[in-house]
Amino acid sequence: MPNLAPHLSRHLLFPLIQFEGDKADEKGDTETYNKILSGKITLLEDTNMTDYVANMYCELHGVQEPPAEYIKKREEVVAQLRSYEQATATIADLLTQDEVVNGLRSDKVANLEFLKNQHGVTMEMVDALYDFGQFQFRCGQYGPAADMLYQFRVLSTDNDKVSASTWGKLACEILSANWEPAVDEIKNVRENIDTKLFNNPRAQLDHRTMLIHWSLFPLFNFEGAREPILDMFFSAPYINTIQTSCPWVLRYLIAAVITGRARARNSSTQQKQLKDVIRYVRQEAYEYNDPITQFVHALYIAHDFDAAREALRLSQDVCRADFFLSASADAFVEAARHLICESYCKIFSRMNIRDLSAKLGLNPDDGEKWIVNLIRETRLDAKIDSQNGTVIMNHPPNNVYQQVIEKTKGGFFRTQVLNSAVSK
Repeated sequence: MPNLAPHLSRHLLFPLIQFEGDKADEKGDTETYNKILSGKITLLEDTNMTDYVANMYCELHGVQEPPAEYIKKREEVVAQLRSYEQATATIADLLTQDEVVNGLRSDKVANLEFLKNQHGVTMEMVDALYDFGQFQFRCGQYGPAADMLYQFRVLSTDNDKVSASTWGKLACEILSANWEPAVDEIKNVRENIDTKLFNNPRAQLDHRTMLIHWSLFPLFNFEGAREPILDMFFSAPYINTIQTSCPWVLRYLIAAVITGRARARNSSTQQKQLKDVIRYVRQEAYEYNDPITQFVHALYIAHDFDAAREALRLSQDVCRADFFLSASADAFVEAARHLICESYCKIFSRMNIRDLSAKLGLNPDDGEKWIVNLIRETRLDAKIDSQNGTVIMNHPPNNVYQQVIEKTKGGFFRTQVLNSAVSK
């Protein structure tokens, strides 16, 4: 969490702290739970979520009524809410009328002129939508805030505020668990980052870093987010960002790729992503490592099956303790065992079931059942010799002629690339 926190808003950080609090509560660790509860109060004190913060204060201190300062702040928030409602009532009502909405076009200047001439709308009224959206977000009213920010974005010509409203709407959709709209907003934010003229490259890098961290929410909660977000992560600007400013995201990249095996078993894209991940783990080993990156290093770089088994055992605990990975911990372990078995089968034609089970971190009986299911599900060209307790792989002989053809193709392609480079 210390690595993630600087790149999340306090509202997006709250679910991660809540997750830690729930774990402490389940363990009956009252001291840790109270520390986390105190941290949540500190985190949300500067927001407008006064009732929620007051309830937490009462729970922490065992009192029935919160201090007077909470009651005063609540009155101020309610008064400000009414003020914003009055300031935006006219334009909000107009944007719910079909005849007005149907009269809007893609040209924002023309839309503002139309609303000004026909309905008396001013720029101050449009800006009030932005301010009210921000206010509702600070109140924890994420659904209404998303609507307000969307309406503002449709009308405003202020590029900086439009960009900020897009980030705000993305946060609202994430916190409301509206994953499909969240993926759409990620695309909008990405396009804005790629096209905006920043004062310095560091600012663009910081924006990309923040988008990467925000994208972890839909990535591990919505199946439809997996492909577009992984495509973004593996694109050159974003993988460079991960390697430069947030190498700890490799943990999530590896988990997403490995757990995606069952969905894309024969996908060349998935195989390429796995090869890319192996390369990034090798490059960043000096900068960052944890049990999940150690698993990839042990299995594909060091080719140490015992180290891979131990790393997988530790990875299971890491996944269960991680907010983003906890729900997919079992899927990760299962997919990782497939990778271990796959690598082991490429090396040996006859394997002892007891030995292979140990590599997978299973006892012999469970290991044999797991291997039988693997052969059945993947139609692996193998058979089990129960009498000798072995698995026999049928490795087809390598065709020498086919190898020559493939090598020739590769050499021809590299020659073309070199020739093109020389010509330029």
